[in-house]
Amino acid sequence: MNLLIVESPSKAKTIEKYLGSGWRVIASVGHVRDLVPESGSVDTEHDFKPKWQIMPGKEKQLKLIIDELKKADNVYLASDPDREGEAIAWHINDILNARDVLKGKNVYRVAFHEITKNAIVEALKNPREIDNNLVDAYMVRRILDYLIGFGISPLLWKKNLGKSAGRVQSVAVRLVVDREKEIENFKPIEYWSVNANCIFNKNEFDANLVKFNGKKIEKMTIENKSMVDEIISAIQTPVIGKISNIEKKKTQRHAAAPFTTSTLQQEAARKLHFSSKRTMNVAQKLYEHGFITYMRTDATNLSAEAVNEIREYIKKEYGDKFLPKQPNIYVTKSKNAQEAHEAIRPTHFLENNINLSGDELKLYNLIWKRTVACQMSNAEFDSVSVDIDVKNSVFHCVGTTRIFDGFMKVYIEDIDDEKENDDMKLPPLNINDEIEIKSLKTEQHFTQPPARFTEASLVKKLEELGIGRPSTYATIMSTIVDRKYVEQDKQHRFHPTVAGWVLISYLSNYFKDLVDVNFTAKTEDTLDDVSNGIKDKLSSLKSFWNPTKEIIDSAKGIKTTDIIDKINEYMKEHLFNSISDKCPKCGGKLGIKLSKFGAFIGCSNYPKCDYTIKLTDSTINAEPEEKTNEIKEKDLGENIVFKIGKYGPYVTNGTKNVPAKNYTVDTITIEIAKELLNSDKKKIEPVMLGINPETSKPIYYYSDGKYGPYLSSNRVNVSVKEQPSLDTAIDLINNKKTIKKSLTKRSK
Repeated sequence: MNLLIVESPSKAKTIEKYLGSGWRVIASVGHVRDLVPESGSVDTEHDFKPKWQIMPGKEKQLKLIIDELKKADNVYLASDPDREGEAIAWHINDILNARDVLKGKNVYRVAFHEITKNAIVEALKNPREIDNNLVDAYMVRRILDYLIGFGISPLLWKKNLGKSAGRVQSVAVRLVVDREKEIENFKPIEYWSVNANCIFNKNEFDANLVKFNGKKIEKMTIENKSMVDEIISAIQTPVIGKISNIEKKKTQRHAAAPFTTSTLQQEAARKLHFSSKRTMNVAQKLYEHGFITYMRTDATNLSAEAVNEIREYIKKEYGDKFLPKQPNIYVTKSKNAQEAHEAIRPTHFLENNINLSGDELKLYNLIWKRTVACQMSNAEFDSVSVDIDVKNSVFHCVGTTRIFDGFMKVYIEDIDDEKENDDMKLPPLNINDEIEIKSLKTEQHFTQPPARFTEASLVKKLEELGIGRPSTYATIMSTIVDRKYVEQDKQHRFHPTVAGWVLISYLSNYFKDLVDVNFTAKTEDTLDDVSNGIKDKLSSLKSFWNPTKEIIDSAKGIKTTDIIDKINEYMKEHLFNSISDKCPKCGGKLGIKLSKFGAFIGCSNYPKCDYTIKLTDSTINAEPEEKTNEIKEKDLGENIVFKIGKYGPYVTNGTKNVPAKNYTVDTITIEIAKELLNSDKKKIEPVMLGINPETSKPIYYYSDGKYGPYLSSNRVNVSVKEQPSLDTAIDLINNKKTIKKSLTKRSK
């Protein structure tokens, strides 16, 4: 019997139908092994040796694989044809070897880019070895991400600066923050346009003023109303103008290339309003059921077999005129395109028995239309441009008529943040024809700030910068939203949250490389070089980790007050562009303060002055409500009240009182109050405070212990009254450990 191991169960079912008897196809369900999620899982002193563990829930899947393996003579590792897929094949092979279950078995690596019978049979005829270069590139990526995460994240937790920092996600957040800064600092500039309402043989059309008194009129030339009045006064409509110049030409428009991962996510966002994650989930299902080729790719080329089938379909359905004499060829523009063989395309074009619905049908139709259109003839246009002289002015207009649809019969690509000029038809015109200018239309304009990123435009920007790869775009988008570093408005555009601002403020000051687009793109280039065998794993890890480690080590000693000063400097214009930074209560200086419950604005004279302003992501520049000593309670609604009692602030629902330490009447919300009141009804996840340097183990704070809050690390528990700082927690854990050892010795 032959055993074929793939990644997903649905893919396994589809392939097993094609292979029939003598084959067993089973899924690993993605990755089966990963680095142990604790400090020290990568030994940087000994060639970055990793410490692996079977991922939660995957031991059962491995047992299924091993049980089937006992019946098999040949094992085919058929995980996805990319870097991560190669790593999965390597991990499975390594685990099975370590468990000594491969003796007497033939092990092969096979890869296919579409789940069709022909593609699978062909791949099985041409097995290969595991590509160690691809595996090494995965190792570099995974180890580097781990070291950065475990190096910087504890610093963020300790000082309430954020949940995590990542090599790519942090750059994505920085792009969103930088765009927001551009928007906030943008100063609109006034300009005007002057258009003529023209009539010829009862046909009306518009023309733009392009010259006045011998001076060329460009977009920003007419600066104010007085210049507009001068033009209107000089021309004085109605007036007769004369055509002084006509230019006629034919133009063509080429079809867009077939989809890559990036362009599919962009177009699905524009046309279908899908998030990147939703697009990739749907594409994954289409691939696993054999409807499309592999959906993680940088390539825009198509196989000769696919091109022939597409051309046959075009000829049959649309005729010879829509079929170019030679196939259209597309060159991949993505920098360092790799891990790819074909663009994303349907697996069949001549079959029309696709049984799909919902999101799968929508995305499939998008892919199908784009792929067919890419091999169709160019769209053709007749273009006529006309100059009209009137007094000391020249007006210009362009008429465009589509004379042949070409690929546009099937598909037209959308464009981000741009509006295409609507086609305007002009009547038949000749030199010296007299044109009546009935009136002048003037319009005031202001330059606009750059648009906020959508998922589509942010993915496009990351791709242009060489940051991230096809397999990572969807994860990047979902991660920065899930970590609450950005939020999306009703137009699906990204805004940085307070947490996002704070994170980038900190990283921009102390970890510039981590949020530097050139540094991150260079890392991606190195991973590509490792994949291609140009660079080796060890030297690549050293070149990035050694300088990064120095920065992390130096950041550990920076005082919190210095960090807050730098954050205030970075965020000053953002925080105080609509309010004063002077405390209205005592005259002190307002600035950002950090707490485990989020950032807020507070007075520099604390604790003498307890003035604060609550920061929310949607009202970050809202005017403050002055707090006075007389405010001792606040009705939050739903029979919940916030009060300040003898022993501090608390919330009550009439039957239950719960402490609300660190909250004020300005910072408490109904959501926080409900969470506090319900905190004993559900299991509260522990807070990881950081790593104990003596044991290299994490220290966790549990707020819901049977006997009250406590710390736990390496099987040592210590009761506490409240969440301590990391330094205090380290002292408590290590002292408790010493006491336990001494008591044990005495008893002996």
